[in-house]
Amino acid sequence: MLPNNTTFYSPNFSTYKRTQKNIKYLILHYTGMKIESQAINRLTDCNSKVSCHYFIKKNGKIILMVPDEYIAWHAGKSKWKKINSLNKCSIGIEIHNGGHKYNYPNFKKKQILSLIKLCKNLKKKYKIKKQNILGHSDISYNRKNDPGEKFPWELLSKHQISIWHNLKTSKLLKMRKKNISKFEKNQFFNYLDKFGYKKQGKNSNKLLVIAFQRRFRNQLINGIIDLECLTISKKLHNM
Repeated sequence: MLPNNTTFYSPNFSTYKRTQKNIKYLILHYTGMKIESQAINRLTDCNSKVSCHYFIKKNGKIILMVPDEYIAWHAGKSKWKKINSLNKCSIGIEIHNGGHKYNYPNFKKKQILSLIKLCKNLKKKYKIKKQNILGHSDISYNRKNDPGEKFPWELLSKHQISIWHNLKTSKLLKMRKKNISKFEKNQFFNYLDKFGYKKQGKNSNKLLVIAFQRRFRNQLINGIIDLECLTISKKLHNM
């Protein structure tokens, strides 16, 4: 049986103690494991070499895995803006969900409500900018796809947690699947680069497009840049 309290310390963290000013990002993940207790066991197993700061259970209860002042091992190889390896400057939050490997169920309402409350508290405590609340696939798109296309980014943005393009769906639908020029495709990548996405290995452009679509155009994830994608990327660039 797992304890009902909110403390379940993981041994997987760097002993270097950071200051509040060092914490600039929140990185959101799904566990990608079928059974919740197995996910908790893995995050607290010293042999796994992975952890997070907070774990949100299916019932919405939050488990503290690693205190904020220590560096948890959740982001792995990652890039965003001018930063390589975001573990050192972020807090990692794992939301239990089987993910794409296990039919990718919807996130529970209680989980999202707990996440919103937690993010608001952390955002206020560490003065984290809303645009610095990211998904694992934003910073490691060449190897990760969580928290995935079912994650409610638009809802979170209404609570000032992360950002959303706020373009009208009716307008965007008219642009979907409309071809754009090679010049415009380059513009798309330039917009994303300035927004924060960075190149991650050779031949990674399609993976970047998919990561972008999972987050900002989740109705159609095909790795193809169309006029809708270009328009959204331009709006994000100008925000």
